[in-house]
Amino acid sequence: MTAETFTPAAGVTMTPTAVEHVRKQLAKKPEARGIRLAIRKSGCSGFKYETHWVETPEADDEVYSVDGVDIYVRKEHLPMVNGIEIDFVTQGVNSMFEFRNPNATAECGCGESFTVA
Repeated sequence: MTAETFTPAAGVTMTPTAVEHVRKQLAKKPEARGIRLAIRKSGCSGFKYETHWVETPEADDEVYSVDGVDIYVRKEHLPMVNGIEIDFVTQGVNSMFEFRNPNATAECGCGESFTVA
């Protein structure tokens, strides 16, 4: 018998505002098939979110479709982002993605990085 890691299938979601923003950007990039949500070690809290356009999916990608927008996540990153909601917010003159991650146990003061247990 072998031990396996179980990740419940909560997935990745986006708010309607985020979907609309990504659709507009994808319309300008006909070679892109969707958006990648990635995690990188960085910042004062340990990990940082990154988004990239996906032209060619990777073999280890999980794909979540939200209202016709495909979100690609590498399987190795799923335990850290499973259940996350991606929003697109405007604060003053700045617009950016905002991540609501139920797995984050702490965030740095500037909100650029997070910690998971």
